Amino acid sequence: MPPPKDVVKIAIQMVGAIPQLIELQQTKPLASVLKDVCDAWSLPNAERYALQYADGRQTYITELNRGEIKNGSILRLTTSPDQEAERLYSGIQSNNSDVKTDSLKKLASLSQDVTFAQEFINRNGLKQIFRIVEEGNDTGEMLAYTLKAFMELMEHDFVSWETLSAAFIKKIVSYVNMNAVDASVQQLSLSILENMVPTSRHLFELVKKEVTLDRLLTHLQVTNAQLQLKAMALLIALLLAATDAERRDMMDYLWEKNIRQFIHKNIIHSSEPLGDEMAHYLYVLQSVSLNLCERRMRTSMDPYSQEQRDLLQSLRQTAFESESEAPASNFSTERRRSLCAKEFRKLGFMNNSNPAEDLRRAPPGLLALDNMVYFSRHTPNAYSRFVLENSSREDKHECPFARSSIQLTLILCEILHVGEPCSETAQAFYPMFFGQDHFFEELFCICIQLVNKTWKEMRATQEDFDKVLQVVREQITRTLSLKPTSLELFKTRVNTLNYSEILKLRQTERLHQEETLAVPVLELRERLKPELLELIRQQRLLHLCEGTLFRKISSRRRQDKLWYCRLSPNHKVLHYGDVEEGVCSPPIESLPEKIPVADMKMLLVGKECPHTKEKSSGKQNKDVLELAFSIVYDVEEYCLNFVAPTRYEFCLWMDGLNVLLGKEMTSERTQTDLDILLSMELKLRLLDLENISIPDTPPPVPKPPSNLNFCYDFSHAEQ
Repeated sequence: MPPPKDVVKIAIQMVGAIPQLIELQQTKPLASVLKDVCDAWSLPNAERYALQYADGRQTYITELNRGEIKNGSILRLTTSPDQEAERLYSGIQSNNSDVKTDSLKKLASLSQDVTFAQEFINRNGLKQIFRIVEEGNDTGEMLAYTLKAFMELMEHDFVSWETLSAAFIKKIVSYVNMNAVDASVQQLSLSILENMVPTSRHLFELVKKEVTLDRLLTHLQVTNAQLQLKAMALLIALLLAATDAERRDMMDYLWEKNIRQFIHKNIIHSSEPLGDEMAHYLYVLQSVSLNLCERRMRTSMDPYSQEQRDLLQSLRQTAFESESEAPASNFSTERRRSLCAKEFRKLGFMNNSNPAEDLRRAPPGLLALDNMVYFSRHTPNAYSRFVLENSSREDKHECPFARSSIQLTLILCEILHVGEPCSETAQAFYPMFFGQDHFFEELFCICIQLVNKTWKEMRATQEDFDKVLQVVREQITRTLSLKPTSLELFKTRVNTLNYSEILKLRQTERLHQEETLAVPVLELRERLKPELLELIRQQRLLHLCEGTLFRKISSRRRQDKLWYCRLSPNHKVLHYGDVEEGVCSPPIESLPEKIPVADMKMLLVGKECPHTKEKSSGKQNKDVLELAFSIVYDVEEYCLNFVAPTRYEFCLWMDGLNVLLGKEMTSERTQTDLDILLSMELKLRLLDLENISIPDTPPPVPKPPSNLNFCYDFSHAEQ
């Protein structure tokens, strides 16, 4: 008979004593449980003791978290959090260097526990940490433990970052700005400043003033990968907290200092593999840079702005200045207006008498005008060739430069997500972005010439405009999916992917779809499905057995803390626990926490998850919602919360957990994988029927013969 839900069987250890095996009554007060345990070992003053997990983070057991204790858990009897906090509070004030160092080391470890942190902070422990840092007498290892303890204590949000003293902040800044400082101290100092920046405008301005961009660039150029990562994290935090004007100035300065080239050469193409955290920061840097185009993208053209009208006129003059034999100033006003309208029509404006009207639509707004002007000024020969070549064609066959540019700018904004907020977890950046100044404009220059090339290949007319731009969008997206490392490589590949290649790809995809729609093939698909679905189930469970590294995401910032979760080989227990950066696949024995699969009740997704409801921010980050899921186990109030690193991992975990719960796999990845496997299996089965058309209905079965006398009797032949 299974034990009651409110009873768990556990082991309790104590140094120098034989462990106790007890049945913990969850309804019994914790103070009574501790008294019983102490009495068994003849220990007085039970109130001075507490229980904590023996493995993993060694969290203290309280009335609030005791429900998380599982059957088979190993606990340890130790000094109570208030006693330990008092001891360490005294220890960090000791004049003995060894005692002080050991106390700070223990403090850095225990501060991860919320119960201990509360007790230590209640004793004004942070004030002592401030004093140690402000006095500046301690360096090296002792200072690193102090800063680590401070970081862990602040992580619990008991104290506001705005309460930090000016002297403390000045000291942290000095560790970042000094050269002869231990690398671990500089890493922790950069992390502290990174946490300070988003909390208030005052702290942002203070850090921005004291830690210059030049200093951050110096840290970015070191060989220490962790120091480089922390410097990038602070730089990103400053960029995200800045106003639009400040962000633009900061980005301009960074580009002047060739940070783009440095990142492309020394980080992206480094001999060391790019970590997830750095990939995320590069994605954010790319996103922030591209979003500088948003203001122009959302601004309509003002027909009364002389500056904007001059830009428009420069397009016309660059293309047609050598065409006119006499200068336009010699013509009458009416003649000059007529000539301008004719030239704007040749440029491809829909409203040639007032071309500003074409640019009133936002997006793409003035960004389209900026792109056209950039193209005309930086590649004047290609610009003139585009315009004049189309001017000489029949009206219905000419490719309208202006109209194409406006639509292409909009397409590029959509593909590159200009104007969209940065994701908290995304890591998808384009390596070629960091290899090219004026990336957006240069990409436009390549793609507008691609429009003209594709227009000619399609022998398009004005009625085909949308079809041409649809093909161009496909050419761009297919090429970008290959992640070219430079714009030159992008240009080569996108031009190779001409209209005939696009048609071949479409035809291949269409034929594949058609051949799989024949009735006999559909019947064969249905017969193959169960076997292939079982194969997918096995793959999902195998992936869960290999495990995945998850990040802890808070409402304040993207956490550095990692945890790992994996399924046991017998598919009966989920093991999980915190891990350090750089650990790829920890052994299952090193993961202290566990959830029996039999205790799993249900799966929650997106907005239903407790950790997405807990966020105080009113606007939920869309990508976190799309990647969040929770396992409800035992009784419904206990959940293990996840935020998957990618959509792919999300789908695999959702499928694997549904298999464990005995439910259908419902992710989009299941259908994709099933389609791929069915396609491969069908092609193998139908290999002998190549070039033979499969009828929709089977051929009729012939009528039986009138007699069966045609059967040969072998018995007579043997005689």
